[in-house]
Amino acid sequence: MADYHRVLQLIIAFSGVFYPVLELNNCDFPAIFNFGDSNSDTGGFSAAFEAPLPPYGETYFGKPAGRFSDGRLIIDFIAETFGLPYLSAYLDSVGSNFTTGANLATGGSTIRPQPSLPLGRFSPFYLNIQYSQFLQLKSRSLLFSKKGGFFKTLLPKEDYFDRALYTFDIGQNDLTAAFLDKKSTSEIKASIPDMLSNFSANVKALYDQGGRSFWIHNTGPIGCLPGIFMNLAVTQLDNAGCAANFNDVAQYFNWKLKDIVVQLRKDLTLAMIIYVDIYTVKYTLISNANKYGFEYPFVVCCGYGGKYNYSGLADCGATINVNGTKVVVGSCEKPSTRVNWDGIHYTEAANKWVYDQIVDGKFSDPPTPLRMACHK
Repeated sequence: MADYHRVLQLIIAFSGVFYPVLELNNCDFPAIFNFGDSNSDTGGFSAAFEAPLPPYGETYFGKPAGRFSDGRLIIDFIAETFGLPYLSAYLDSVGSNFTTGANLATGGSTIRPQPSLPLGRFSPFYLNIQYSQFLQLKSRSLLFSKKGGFFKTLLPKEDYFDRALYTFDIGQNDLTAAFLDKKSTSEIKASIPDMLSNFSANVKALYDQGGRSFWIHNTGPIGCLPGIFMNLAVTQLDNAGCAANFNDVAQYFNWKLKDIVVQLRKDLTLAMIIYVDIYTVKYTLISNANKYGFEYPFVVCCGYGGKYNYSGLADCGATINVNGTKVVVGSCEKPSTRVNWDGIHYTEAANKWVYDQIVDGKFSDPPTPLRMACHK
């Protein structure tokens, strides 16, 4: 996969020498609507259930900010790209401003509902529900904005829904849930087409609502997350130290997701639909952490106990009893040098590194910079 991207970069570089380059203006996205899980949640889970405790948010915000990281997420850097404010969570009723879009993502969300597992493990706000929430936001925005006054300063303009960028980062929890449900690798793979049928239906529904620009992340290497491979049965480690069986399923999911995106392009002829290979970028970072200025890619920054500073019994920010003394599970000394924040999620530094790799389009299909994501 990495060789493929090197070849792709060379092709792009040489194409500028031998072929005329069409001058296109940067996209003027007035809003972003994001759908996903904790990888892009900016406060949905916090508003609906419980807020992350300090030291979450410490690096950038100086306090918990609804994000499962010490600072900004990839979706925050995407908003910065277009000079837009960070997205308010749709579920957050206090202090939110939806003028430039909304974040429908919540931690623990899946593409499909997970009725066979305890509710506490996963969010009830699966993708269909996030789409329903988007519809409510849109209809209420059109209704209340006509009333004028302060509503105009809090809600998107009517044309923003058509001109917005629609971003997706979801699917990781569907795979994790299947492993927790003790499904075999073959059973999980067999269920992926149905998962992605649900995903495709939601993209089509947003297209019917006027959406035309879609930026879709594939799922990351779940087998490289201590919170996954410490709690589930690992059959084999790869050369990087990741659980090969989990990553095999993630790669299969991504392969099928790419097929779905190709079909969506055929069906939704007016849309620009970009598939972003987050998996390759994250795996490259984890397997070559020292090369890129990071260290101990599997050692959790905010955790406690065990080989990887992660036990699963002492969550980041929790107060635990150690030999009769109460101890708060805090962060490591230099989060900026770590990849993993709390066992499942990435540090701000890692999120920024990933963003820097994808923003210019070299890990996108078609190879399109983020700023050009509105152009076919």
